[in-house]
Amino acid sequence: MTHTDSNSPSLAGVAERYVKLVLAMGRHDASYVDAYYGPPEWQAAALEQQQGLRDIQAATNEALALLGDESCLRANNLRKQLQAVLAKAEMLQGVRLDFDTESARLYDAVSPHQSRAHYEQLVGEIDALLPGAGTVSDRINAFRRQFIIPADKLRAVMDAAIRAGRERTLQYIALPEGEDFVLEFVTDKPWSGYNWYKGNYQSVIQINTDLPIYIDRAVDLGCHEAYPGHHVYNVLLERDLVRGRGWIEYCIYPLYSPQSLIAEGTANYGIELSFTEAERLDFEQQVLYPLAGIDPALAPRYAQLNSLLARLSYADNDIARQYLEGGLTREEALEWLVNVRLYPAEKSAQRLQFYDAMGAYVINYNLGQDMAKAYVERQGTTREARWAAFRDLMSSPRVPSALRA
Repeated sequence: MTHTDSNSPSLAGVAERYVKLVLAMGRHDASYVDAYYGPPEWQAAALEQQQGLRDIQAATNEALALLGDESCLRANNLRKQLQAVLAKAEMLQGVRLDFDTESARLYDAVSPHQSRAHYEQLVGEIDALLPGAGTVSDRINAFRRQFIIPADKLRAVMDAAIRAGRERTLQYIALPEGEDFVLEFVTDKPWSGYNWYKGNYQSVIQINTDLPIYIDRAVDLGCHEAYPGHHVYNVLLERDLVRGRGWIEYCIYPLYSPQSLIAEGTANYGIELSFTEAERLDFEQQVLYPLAGIDPALAPRYAQLNSLLARLSYADNDIARQYLEGGLTREEALEWLVNVRLYPAEKSAQRLQFYDAMGAYVINYNLGQDMAKAYVERQGTTREARWAAFRDLMSSPRVPSALRA
């Protein structure tokens, strides 16, 4: 096995081929290319050539052959990303992969399986926190209605949450001058928030207002989409890898690839890295609740509920897997989402939309978060050490399977 210099001409050649292959794939799936800020002539050529899926597969195999057994972080990342291009090309030609195979080939990771009984034990703890008549789901939804951010206060609350995340991030991560974002509110989407990175250190962050937005989502979305999440992730890649090292492969981001597990995992872990539970409760009580016109005295109990609900997150993966493999009908999946995952009915319908559109992508949020957390926290116990490891993880070509102990 050879250990090639990460800036070798051979790797640069494979990197260019990879970018052009991802652009070609984008002609077959409009959601495939999540961000691109490379040479515009490459994009124009992809539009003009209309490369077929079989030709893309053949060219991807050629690129993989050029990599050979080269072994360094950059080569390993290119190999995993190219293998994911192959998997997606197969899927677009009608090859059906089971959920775990899809997640392994696209995201380089597989989520654990849990039974309904496992989650029902957790639901029992929530039942004890909110006793009363009706189903646990009904009681949660009735309780949570007190925490909806009024539409006319949403921008002020989101601005404050994002500003707090940015202040905390800048204590540990130096960002380039001029980095910025535009915040937009949109409708008719299968997701709750999205960061569209535009290059030159600029993002467009969109928040979906189809469903009520609860007060806890302000910190979640602000950290995840902006600071220290997706916006910071993409800024660091552009500054440190594309401009700093000339690694052209990072000027493009294919959504269905191992890069997404790193991106979503760090974006979710960045929430708890930015705010301890006590800091978050204090910030929400002192700043966000008053801005939203919600009684701050309700905050501790709501935080306790959300802590329990977070432990149900892997139910999303198990429901998606069974639903997409035909083990659950649409109606059965909705019932699981309402009574096991404890989503409101309208949110449950949106989740099914997400599963239908994104397949195994759902694992990137919770499994990605747990993998990023475990990796970062093995690097050090102090807050400074963890922020340093977090910054390194976001601006280096580590693949998901390399995050394991």
